[in-house]
Amino acid sequence: MAVGLLGLAPLHSQSLSAKEVLEKAISFHDPDGNWANLKTSFKVVMETPERPKRTSVISVDFPKQEFVLDVTQDGDHYSYILKNGSCEIMFNESKEFTKEEAEKYRLTCERGTMMKDYYTYLYGLPMKLNDPGTHLDPVVQQKTFKNKQYVVLKATYDAEVGKDTWYFYFDRSTYAMEVYQFFHDETKNDGEYILLEGLAEVNGIKMPKTRAWYMNKDDKYLGTDTLEKIQ
Repeated sequence: MAVGLLGLAPLHSQSLSAKEVLEKAISFHDPDGNWANLKTSFKVVMETPERPKRTSVISVDFPKQEFVLDVTQDGDHYSYILKNGSCEIMFNESKEFTKEEAEKYRLTCERGTMMKDYYTYLYGLPMKLNDPGTHLDPVVQQKTFKNKQYVVLKATYDAEVGKDTWYFYFDRSTYAMEVYQFFHDETKNDGEYILLEGLAEVNGIKMPKTRAWYMNKDDKYLGTDTLEKIQ
């Protein structure tokens, strides 16, 4: 882990179990239990150094198992439309696109499914930590990150779900999630950490307004995405 950023002292003062910490975090972010039956749309603007801005509109209807991602980037517009196991891809309002266009924007159903998993996982946190295949470490930790102490949960996953090790940092008073971090191989200090700032309420769910991504090993800045509600 990055020297000077993280402390690993056990949280002796914390009497809550990992499950209880998660319950408190979910109560903060999704107090009415709306995530499981979410039907909504929201916009995410991704800004990355030396790359064109990417604007994504995410539409989900969990009861109908529908996910639509509409992306505008570098003057083009493309969509992944996933409904009940089916997949459709549109490029500039057409189902026809060249091999070069497909390669540039990775226009495949595999990519569409990956983006669905990506967005529904990250914006579904911490609720997604209750999903099958997720294993919470029973030890509730304390870590100091950027000069602030956090209650921290560690999660690992069944192989078919994910291979990374994740840490989730919650405010000690409100249990709001303020940082998360993952490693492919923790002994190599690889992977990234993500700083969350502000909250945007979507269908009663408090989601992070902005997420800034950094490398664990050298704090290199990777980019920021900003959530915008669609009125």
